[in-house]
Amino acid sequence: MKTLSAEFIKSATAPSHYPEGVFSEVAFVGRSNVGKSSLINTLVGRKNLAKTSNTPGRTQLVNFFLINGRYSFVDLPGYGFARVPEAVRRNWGPMVETYLSQRPNLRLVILIMDIRRDPAAHDMDLLQWLNHYRIPALLVLTKTDKLSKSQVRIHARRIADTLTKGADLTTPPNPILFSARTGEGKDVIWSFIEAL
Repeated sequence: MKTLSAEFIKSATAPSHYPEGVFSEVAFVGRSNVGKSSLINTLVGRKNLAKTSNTPGRTQLVNFFLINGRYSFVDLPGYGFARVPEAVRRNWGPMVETYLSQRPNLRLVILIMDIRRDPAAHDMDLLQWLNHYRIPALLVLTKTDKLSKSQVRIHARRIADTLTKGADLTTPPNPILFSARTGEGKDVIWSFIEAL
């Protein structure tokens, strides 16, 4: 899909600060430093719409972006290791859960994982939680350009199997392979967004 416009709307910590929910929303979630911001930037063809960093924990708020005047992309804080104060980290869980459970115009959650890392308990808990509340989720495995093609197949299969067992899913996730460097997977992800 061609991105004609992409703009930052606002950052928020609570529902009272969210923008008015007039657009369908796609939320991006995952561990710190898995490439959430890079995925958003690649999808919209912008270098710095969502701020990227090599330092885990850069995103500390719920960030809303308007895409083509039709969708909102929502960049959620990463979970897991992050070099931020403990008080800030404690607020992240409730902030993310509140958004995911209370936003009526949420249409899709894109769960992002680094293909080189095994799923963590947080990943499985989140996937199980989304499944329980029947919130559509799409698994995207990033940084595929860091592995050989055979390694990508092996890692993707292992991650899907681990998530299926760990999150007690009846249907195994069908991960989308993505690379911000090559653009692999971009069109497939857009097709899911457009379908919803």
